[in-house]
Amino acid sequence: MSAQVLPVGLSSAGKLWQNLKGHAFKNGAFLARHASSGYGSTNVNMKLTQDTKVICQGFTGKQGTFHSKQAIDYGTKMVGGVSPGKGGQENLGLPVFNTVQEAKNATHADATVIYVPPPGAAKAILEALEAEMPLIVCITEGIPQHDMVRVINALKSQDKSRLIGPNCPGIIAPAQAKTATNPDASVIYVPPPGAAKAIMEALEAEIPLIVCITEGIPQQDMVRVKHALERQSKSRLIGPNCPGIIAPDQCKIGIMPGHIHKKGSIGIVSRSGTLTYEAVHQTTQVGLGQTLCVGIGGDPFNGTNFIDCLDIFVNDPDTKGIIMIGEIGGEAEERAAEFLAQNNTGPNAKPVVSFIAGVTAPPGRRMGHAGAIISGGKGTAQSKIEALEKANVAVTASPAQMGTKLVELMKSKGMA
Repeated sequence: MSAQVLPVGLSSAGKLWQNLKGHAFKNGAFLARHASSGYGSTNVNMKLTQDTKVICQGFTGKQGTFHSKQAIDYGTKMVGGVSPGKGGQENLGLPVFNTVQEAKNATHADATVIYVPPPGAAKAILEALEAEMPLIVCITEGIPQHDMVRVINALKSQDKSRLIGPNCPGIIAPAQAKTATNPDASVIYVPPPGAAKAIMEALEAEIPLIVCITEGIPQQDMVRVKHALERQSKSRLIGPNCPGIIAPDQCKIGIMPGHIHKKGSIGIVSRSGTLTYEAVHQTTQVGLGQTLCVGIGGDPFNGTNFIDCLDIFVNDPDTKGIIMIGEIGGEAEERAAEFLAQNNTGPNAKPVVSFIAGVTAPPGRRMGHAGAIISGGKGTAQSKIEALEKANVAVTASPAQMGTKLVELMKSKGMA
């Protein structure tokens, strides 16, 4: 199957559910567990196929146009885009709509990708949430934290949309996508001031997957987006401030370089866009390839976290190994370690390799991402490394060792 992507959107819940039943999620208990209400139930929206329909928020802008063309060239089913005030026009041969809801109604997008500048990115995410876009991937970096607080609150108050990012490279399902209508996903490239609104619009349109690329969305805007996300169960937001999501050889939503990906057996999730590419390149070079790569973004208020992705990887029969890339700040890595300690154990446990960026970072100083800051003695690299190692995760001292370490672990288990 193919996944259709609309910059802010992903496949309908029904179509996605059928796809999951026929693909990686054949475990009945797993499906039943994820049928529960709440934002946690939207992580299945991240499973891309060649049929995923995607829209783009910030479609007619320079970044939106550039990366949408790359997505189309990759084979992604881009079905349209959103640029307020330009509805009725065309860009890249695709229709332009004034709102996410209009785009979703016309194209049935499953996901949206956001390339909106920081001031409007949270607003774009919130708009995607309001439209109930299943998957939202926000690439934007630098979204104000108060905006992301609103987005996070909105996310937790809904169970329709999943957010990847912000400040992430996106998501890709290698070599299966192609142009089509009725989008399953929306990608948002809207500038920061309007990004949260774009997300909310995608949520209102119930786009299954909303990917917001935009960096710098005001945190107060993202707090609203989070509230909206948590109040629904139709859309999943990835981002904002993220590179996106990709299922190699199937579908790419975001700004990741598609040529370095190769369909294979490794699931990759990262807070860092650049290190995501490094992990992808290494696993491709050693012949392992990837099943799904998700850049969740480095902002403190994002739509998708480590556990959401690890839950997919641990229960996906096609994923044989996992790479998780974290960084200083917050407690996401510690929570991920707890999840792995409880859900990835025994003789069938999948090998997990991790790298934590920021070992030498001074306390109290933000290091790049808005969420990368050590405060109150919490969020240090050492605390994260200790928690992960306690969960039997192999933590490398250098990002250059991720691929070789994973091969070593897989060979020791007779998996490579």
